[in-house]
Amino acid sequence: MKLLYIANIRLPTEKAHGLQIVQNCEAFADAGAEVELWTARRVNTPEMQAVPDVWTHYGVKRNFAVQRVPCIDLLPLVPGRNDLPARLIFYLQQGTFVLLALLRAVFTQADKYYSRDALVIFALSLIKPRRALAYEAHRLATGRGGRGLQRWVVRRAGTVVCVTARLRDDLKNLAPQPPLVDTMERGSRDKFLVAHDGIRVERFAGVPSQAEARVLLGWPQEAFIVGYVGRLQTMAMDKGVGTLVTGLCGVKGVTLALVGGPDVSAEALRAEWLKLDMDGDHFINAGQVAPDRVPLYISAFDVCAMPLPWTEHFAYYASPMKLFEYMAARRAILATALPSTAEVVTDGESALLVPPGDAAALGAAVARLRDDPALRARLADAAYSEVMAHYTWAARAKAILGKVMSDE
Repeated sequence: MKLLYIANIRLPTEKAHGLQIVQNCEAFADAGAEVELWTARRVNTPEMQAVPDVWTHYGVKRNFAVQRVPCIDLLPLVPGRNDLPARLIFYLQQGTFVLLALLRAVFTQADKYYSRDALVIFALSLIKPRRALAYEAHRLATGRGGRGLQRWVVRRAGTVVCVTARLRDDLKNLAPQPPLVDTMERGSRDKFLVAHDGIRVERFAGVPSQAEARVLLGWPQEAFIVGYVGRLQTMAMDKGVGTLVTGLCGVKGVTLALVGGPDVSAEALRAEWLKLDMDGDHFINAGQVAPDRVPLYISAFDVCAMPLPWTEHFAYYASPMKLFEYMAARRAILATALPSTAEVVTDGESALLVPPGDAAALGAAVARLRDDPALRARLADAAYSEVMAHYTWAARAKAILGKVMSDE
């Protein structure tokens, strides 16, 4: 089976979706598909331009092809802006990418056309049969236009992959399926599949011990380190690390380590840390690191934090890769009690969950974990067993390929 994955992204990218897409392409290929990944030929950052190749950068096998689709990319002219000119430039980039990808698809035969981009699936639905289209949804669209587009795509796609159960339910309500009048066309199976994000098992094979990791990183052996991995904002939404900083005020003997960026956000958190009269030596900003080094940093943590605030997106539609990588690293997890998180980990069994936005509860949970090594070990072991049993990219790819084949 030939699977064509189309993604309007910079590749490589410092954002998590690049790693997710590349690791999934590798897993699809390992599961027996012939995979070709189409990405946008966009202007990249100087750091990403220096990357020798995608496969080495992300630490994956070269078992799938990558093709670049031209587009008009003026986005570097308006970095971070959200005014009318910036939105028009965004629509220009998106529109030209989709148009040229569609023209190329006219002359490209594949068994399945797969994308996380609703506009891509919409365009493909104009020329490709329903059964050939697979849409991987990561959020519920907002706004009248976005909802209308997503409703069309959910109805037209042969398979809809959702990263949370709530997202599946909401998409079903958004686009109720018509009665099955043509079983040859629509089949009798539910087109929806819940497939959370996951981990690449090989990525965590042979990771150094905590002590070895701290030697390699130059971090103090005696420190009790609460760590956070990933971007400090998503779609301009705060990830709750500021609440964690506030919660750690007054918790003695704790070091906070941030692995990700952007640096301007990390430095703002450092300033807040110092403003709270916390020791600057107990604040570590590792910055953006290469994807294949992330497991090393997580191994150096004592506690892995995911203090997401309550927003509709985080509460119901987010499936953060960091959660699964924390689980695979066999470290105790402290997260906020959001429905999307509770689909994966259980409070008191495989993680400690506290109310979102509650700095005092975060601080108390950190103190509890600091003082109870047995609890940390028990939570870590349970989370590790859970992720290896249910949340690997290999298992996810097999489930998705099985679904798209059964829906033919």
